[in-house]
Amino acid sequence: MSETPRYVADDGFRARCQANLSRFEPTRSSADSTDRRRSAVLVCVMPGPGREACLVMTQRAAGLRAHARQYALPGGRIEAGEDAVDAALREAEEEVALSCGRADVLGSLDDYVTRSGFVITPVVVWGPPGARLVPDPSEVAAVYLPPVADLDHPDAPRLIVIPESDQPVIQMPMLGEWIHAPTAAVLYQFREVVLHGRDTRVARFEQPTWAWR
Repeated sequence: MSETPRYVADDGFRARCQANLSRFEPTRSSADSTDRRRSAVLVCVMPGPGREACLVMTQRAAGLRAHARQYALPGGRIEAGEDAVDAALREAEEEVALSCGRADVLGSLDDYVTRSGFVITPVVVWGPPGARLVPDPSEVAAVYLPPVADLDHPDAPRLIVIPESDQPVIQMPMLGEWIHAPTAAVLYQFREVVLHGRDTRVARFEQPTWAWR
């Protein structure tokens, strides 16, 4: 018999995720008065093989000017007239043909302010079963469905001390590698808040120096 996945993408798990997010008060950055640019990412939970709860993640295309080939969550800048939900849903459809609506939104996580001048708002959604994800080759090299359970790795999060900052660089395991912030910070808070119902904040976690530009 096949092993039952730790997190099954069923109605009960969806309700649990939504309940945990409903009790969480996300912190919003007051960066409107600064030169920081607002963006949003989509943290999409959807059924994978054997109904295991998985996340939608991408590898950025090699030809991109910034952060090429890195693993990421679908997302991008918030355009004029959009809010974070609008932008996250639009970017996911553009990048990987993932079609979700506002009815699929479970909640959101803390804004994460990056060293490169962005304020990222993570939007958590429940994705449709059996969705055919097709990467846009101009932006995305590949799309993946790693199990949510990978975030519960016993050594995660991994915190790295660097001389350039008083705060540790956070890393989270995903797709066989240790992924850095900002994506790692979002994944860690997703684990803590959505999976385990903890009021965990991530603003204190640093990015690696190569992500500062």
